[in-house]
Amino acid sequence: MEHHTFGGEVTFPHAAPTDDSKKRIIKTTIILSVITIIELALGFWIYKMHEGGSPSHSLIMFLKGIIIILSLAKAFYIVSIFMHLGDEIRNLIMTIVVPLILFVWFIAAFLYEGNSWKNLRHEYRPKDPVKFEKTETPVHH
Repeated sequence: MEHHTFGGEVTFPHAAPTDDSKKRIIKTTIILSVITIIELALGFWIYKMHEGGSPSHSLIMFLKGIIIILSLAKAFYIVSIFMHLGDEIRNLIMTIVVPLILFVWFIAAFLYEGNSWKNLRHEYRPKDPVKFEKTETPVHH
């Protein structure tokens, strides 16, 4: 039995990048760079506040929240542009995004619950602990 093989390499035709797609990639790269620079600046600011003494807890939490929002924006751009999810139909996007949101909520809920459990475990002090007296088991048992 004779095997038939291809004489050359198999290639798939694809179009060269257009000026529009190049502009889109450059715009996205600039946006990601600016967001990263802002995140780094906020991180260094938080670091300097910790060096200077006791910083305001609410300001630190606010800045960390901004960093998280900026990170989510970067993730959106990366998934939308470089992974081409922005070009897909809405139903495909929802099958990816909705489970991801539920998974993030799941993690946040368990972290919150675990922290609550830890705090309650260390704070629980019964006011009148039950005192157990030593008793003898009756003979007839």
